Amino acid sequence: MEIILFCKAVILGIVEGLTEFIPVSSTGHLIVASDFLKFNDDFAKLFEVVIQLGAILAVVWLYRTKIIKLVLNVFSDKKSFSFAVNLLIAFIPASVVGFFFHGVIKQYLFNPMTVAAALVIGGIIIIIIEKLNIKETTGEALDIDKKSALVVGLSQILSLIPGVSRSASTIMGGVCSGLSRKAAAEFSFFLAIPIMFAATCYDLYKSSDVVNLQSAVVIIIGFTAAFLSAIIVIKWFIKFISSHDFKIFAYYRIIFGIFLFLFYYFI
Repeated sequence: MEIILFCKAVILGIVEGLTEFIPVSSTGHLIVASDFLKFNDDFAKLFEVVIQLGAILAVVWLYRTKIIKLVLNVFSDKKSFSFAVNLLIAFIPASVVGFFFHGVIKQYLFNPMTVAAALVIGGIIIIIIEKLNIKETTGEALDIDKKSALVVGLSQILSLIPGVSRSASTIMGGVCSGLSRKAAAEFSFFLAIPIMFAATCYDLYKSSDVVNLQSAVVIIIGFTAAFLSAIIVIKWFIKFISSHDFKIFAYYRIIFGIFLFLFYYFI
């Protein structure tokens, strides 16, 4: 039984790492994968949140030089301080809404049909935004202004709906406010650090009673798998969007969403 459980942890960790930073909804994929693997008890819900932290630490590792520089210079360098303030501005909206509606969202929206609908609708919206050809006014994440940070932060509220995708909502919010695809993606990566640390700590506090030695080992396995696979995806994603738009992800979302709807409707 433990071997099967550990295998499930590896699979779900890889799913998390592969999907956290591209606009296809890691939460949505985890809900569906967990449903297929029959891994959906109270511990599974905690597991799904905690392994996301593994993917977030991949960002910390890959961008460690920039992060250390920002932290060390936050009070001495104007650009670093401004970037930190903009991260805070973008962090607040979703964290406040998530804090007050966390239980309701998990109870009523964490299901495959919600994911299917959100994937399709989100895919259509991405295609519409891409067709608008919005003019880029900001080429680097560090140069984001407060207005754009607020737009990204408000967009992130939508990601509380499973299937919408935190990456999709924040990146497309950034694109709509004039950020380049690379700048929008990197700002989304940095923004993921505080929001996911907060979400993980909150869920660990609320669900500490379901953690024991075996469950801790399962979490560590999933965490590691998410960390390693996320590193690979982040490197690929930044290189990919330097010469491609997001339409391919939109088409994938629509196809996958329709498949899920038909599958769960007819079973």
